Parts: sequence; structure tokens; C-alpha cells
Amino acid sequence: MPAHFRFKRINSDGAARLSVFHTPHGAIHMPAFAPVGTLANVKTLEPRDLAEAGCELVLANTYHLYLRPGHELIERLGGLHTFMAYDGPILTDSGGYQVFSLAHNRRLDDDGVTFRSHVDGSLHRFTPESVMAVEQALGPDIAMVLDECPNPLDRAANEQALARTHRWAERCKAAHTRPDQALFGIVQGGIFPDLRQTGADFLTALDFPGYAIGGLAVGETKAQMYATLDETCPALPANKPRYLMGVGAPEDIVEAVYRGVDMFDCVLPTRIARNGALFTPQGRINLRNAQYAEDPRPVQEGCGCYTCRTFSRAYLRHLYKAREISALRFGTIHNVYFMQDLMRRIRQSIAEGCFADFRADFLANYQISDQAVRHAQRQRRVEAMRAS
Repeated sequence: MPAHFRFKRINSDGAARLSVFHTPHGAIHMPAFAPVGTLANVKTLEPRDLAEAGCELVLANTYHLYLRPGHELIERLGGLHTFMAYDGPILTDSGGYQVFSLAHNRRLDDDGVTFRSHVDGSLHRFTPESVMAVEQALGPDIAMVLDECPNPLDRAANEQALARTHRWAERCKAAHTRPDQALFGIVQGGIFPDLRQTGADFLTALDFPGYAIGGLAVGETKAQMYATLDETCPALPANKPRYLMGVGAPEDIVEAVYRGVDMFDCVLPTRIARNGALFTPQGRINLRNAQYAEDPRPVQEGCGCYTCRTFSRAYLRHLYKAREISALRFGTIHNVYFMQDLMRRIRQSIAEGCFADFRADFLANYQISDQAVRHAQRQRRVEAMRAS
């Protein structure tokens, strides 16, 4: 572990872990969720909004910032913390996932990947060494190695990608020289237990300060994701952070914490907020629906966020329907606060030794989105039958 970083486990409840990861820009109390600021900004929010919500980690995207405005410019202006006026811990991914999912005309080889920008079609190349140079210039507290993220259900593709990811991890570690930045390894292997074990064994031997679990929530079922976590988490070091990349549905976070995950990030809470879908302890509600037109209640009773303290569902629905920009901001404030409050309640339950009860209660009350739709449809059918 680099001198600027320290991981301390405080308590455990089953596999769930209460811990803290100290970084040069502050402590991250875990389990923790990081909202995504792709272009050095969590869309519609200001740094003070993040602080008020209790955020202790924000993610920024290497691929996008490399393309615009460029890592050299950000470095000249003092690095990401200064550039985005955010003084808390920042994590950057390597951009590998975005290259494989967004870029055009990709050409992959063992040395790296050549691709065309999704912005303007210009030609670029990422190698482990060049990605480390970009992330070190950006200056986040936590950087990620370059990896390959294949279809999690394709064994042949995962076998090939695993070998390449391991070679790239070695090269990233050799090229990474910034002592005030922690470089995390990424375990790949799809849904295949033996490949995940191989990945965990190889990367653990490289002694990274933390380990991410990549390649999930990209096509497999929830059951397959949970089964993969069952296999992968115990194979990772107990004395270092475990980071599940790109997972942000509340029910998935609760289940992943139950299996031993410490860190999460996802665009889901902020993205759906901009479309009028807001979290409650019972599941998502869509404020664009007509049923909220005269609803005087806040989005969530008892919620401490600015949106719930100030506005009614009816007013927020009006803003969404009128396409007012403020609707996006107010909705995002609530969803980011909801996620941070969920993590606070998870940490408290682990500290008190009652996480199993918390998990059972949460999952009993929280309807995931497709369940919520079916429930609403059933309710409408029942009401129609009663009316007739």
C-alpha cells in the first residue's frame, strides 16, 4: 500500500465489511458509492451539492477527458481536483470499457487498442503505458489499470481477454510511478468461476493497493452476477478495498455488500433522475406519470435532501413535463442523496451487527424497476375491476 494510503477494517457482519480507506484528499468510509462525473462534473450538480449529500468519492472518465479537453490541459491547470473545484477523493477508470463500447473502428492487439473517437472520428491509440501517463496527468487519488471487458457469457472471449488483461496489468504497474495515487487491478473472467479465480490469483500476486471486479452488469442476469461475486470476493485480499465497477442499482448494492464488496460507482442514479425516475425505499417512481399531478408529498417522506425538504411531487412533475432544466437538477440531488443515505444505513447496520436484518427488510420493501411496473399494472387492473 502506498504511503499516502491506508485501509482499515473496522467491523464485519458476515461477509459485509465496515472499513475506511484513507487517501491524500480524505477518507472514504466503506461501503461507499461514487456518483459518476464523466467529464469532470456530475451532471447538473455542483461540488457543494456532492458535499451536502455526503459523497466521499467521485468518478471521472479517462477516455472522455483524454478526448476533451485533454489530460495535458487538465494537468497544466493543476489536475482534476483543481480543474473541477472538488477537494474530495477522485477515481478515474482506465477508459478501456469506453473504448470497447463507444469508440468506432476498434483494432485490438496485445500491445493496446487503436480506435476512432466517438466525438469527431479522429484516430487514437491506448496502450497500458499511455493510459498510465493520462491518469497520472489527471491526478486522481485512485487510478485503474487498462483492461479488456468482453461479453461476460462468452468463455473463449474471456479466456483471451483475461490473458491480455494480465499482461496489461503488469505493464501498467511498471509504468505507474506517482506515489500519491493508488493503482487498482481489475479482475475479469466473465461469469466463469475458474477464470475469476485465475484472475484474482494473478493480480493478487502483483500486490495492488486495491482490486476491482470488472465485466459485470453488462449482459448477465442478476443471479449470474451474484454467483460471480460469491466466487470472486473470497479470492481477493481481506486487507484491501474491493470495488465492483459500474453497478449502482440499490438492490444490487445491498446484495454485493452482503458478499463482501466495499466500493461502487454507476451512472444509473443520475441518468434516471434526468428522466424523472427517482428512488424511494419502495422502489423507483416516475414523476412524469399523471398520478403525481396533484400529489403534495415530497418524493420521499423523511428524506433530508434539499429537493424533498422543499418541493412536492406535483411541482417536480410540472417541471419535468415543462422541460425545465431545474427538474433535472432537483431530481439528481435527490437520487444522489438517496444513494449516500443508503450507504450510511448499510454502514450503520454493519457497525451494529444487524446487516442481515437490514438486507432482508430492504429487499422485502424495495421493488426493482420491472417488478414495480408489474405491480403498478396489477394495481390498475384491480382498481378497474373494482370500478366495474
